[in-house]
Amino acid sequence: MTKKKHKEPVTVGFIALGCAKNIVDSERMLAEIAEAGLLITADPQEAQVVVINTCGFIAPAKDESLAVIKEAVGYKANGGVKKVIVAGCLAERLREKLFEEAGGIDAVVGLGQRDKIAQIIKKTVQSSRPAVYLDQSCEEISDDRARLLITPHHLAYLRISEGCDRKCSFCTIPSIRGRFRSKPQELILSEAAELVRAGVVELNIIAQDTSYYGRDLKIKNGLAGLLRELEKTDGLNWIRLLYLYPAGITDELIETIAKSEKIVHYFDIPLQHINNRILKDMRRPESKEQIISLIEKLRKALPDSILRTTLIAGFPGETDAEFGELVEFVRWAKFDALGCFKLYPETGTAAAVMPNQVPEEIKQARFDELMSVQQQIAFAKNKNRIDTRLVCLVDWVDDKGTGHGRFYGQAPDIDSICFIQNCKSNAGEFIDTKVIGTRDYDLAVEQI
Repeated sequence: MTKKKHKEPVTVGFIALGCAKNIVDSERMLAEIAEAGLLITADPQEAQVVVINTCGFIAPAKDESLAVIKEAVGYKANGGVKKVIVAGCLAERLREKLFEEAGGIDAVVGLGQRDKIAQIIKKTVQSSRPAVYLDQSCEEISDDRARLLITPHHLAYLRISEGCDRKCSFCTIPSIRGRFRSKPQELILSEAAELVRAGVVELNIIAQDTSYYGRDLKIKNGLAGLLRELEKTDGLNWIRLLYLYPAGITDELIETIAKSEKIVHYFDIPLQHINNRILKDMRRPESKEQIISLIEKLRKALPDSILRTTLIAGFPGETDAEFGELVEFVRWAKFDALGCFKLYPETGTAAAVMPNQVPEEIKQARFDELMSVQQQIAFAKNKNRIDTRLVCLVDWVDDKGTGHGRFYGQAPDIDSICFIQNCKSNAGEFIDTKVIGTRDYDLAVEQI
């Protein structure tokens, strides 16, 4: 009697691209893959199946995703990789057209099929024909519990809603991720407790529009109420709010943050512009006057607030005078951190077909000027921190004994960091430090 040959598990290489919301989706997919008995390998070239969770928000993100997809398809020519599966936002945005944009892929997986990724991998391995998995609507609320974290063990992203109801004229997100829908509070609290039990001490709250939380459920001041409940989570030290739209920052939210011992005084507020005509064309609800009033209010209520924003340079019809108004606003506001995008005329958005599109060379010049102004502001702020004391969270320590960490004003991945000389602590620990110098946007500190 011959013994049955033991079947080796399918090996999967997983590539995660995009924003924090995509990271959460990637972590859920990785958990599904592992629970199904598939073997995850760190080197995609050594895998039988490569899964790419893509971003497709703007042209550079799309280009990056397509480049990674084509590279993975190229692995198939070497004989190791057998199948390439493309998931995430670009898959949702392009759908079947993705086969034309990137020949050689074997499956396209929409956002609504995230939790079925293990089944899809198995089907794809057994099939000789490309397939699409887009039939299920992505209008449901995802349960993000049971994740395989790809962030450092002590920090995680906590998504509190899906989709977006804003109609910004430059944005593709509502067409990709659907209407805004809040995650039930009990589900959020359960996930937070699960993450903290796993060793997480910093939760970064994310959504496409964090300050809108609860409005679709007719809950007044929903975010403030949720934060008060999250604060009760034992073992949690830092709660950070990302993607706060200015129109949703209420007096109650500010008061809740001011009274909290866990919510860090960090405000990530995407403003996009300051000129009233352009804000109207962008379909943004706030005016220049309201934005300035909000900044003054935050700085008065919380003098140690860290303010971060994102802006768009070269929106259709933007004149030299309107751009100059934006530059002067940045000089006045003195943001601690600022990200800038050139306007990308994305297919399907109103901005793409507006008259008076700004030439690329002018967009680039305006982008460069904004970032130069912000650099001067950021460097001056860093210089003023020398000899001050900061509590830092250690993210990791290199083989030379230098710690890489952050104080409350530095969000993971998007902001500067603190280099901790002769770090004697481990990742996930909070330490007292003194600022001893600067490294451009970063800070040099020593452990006290």
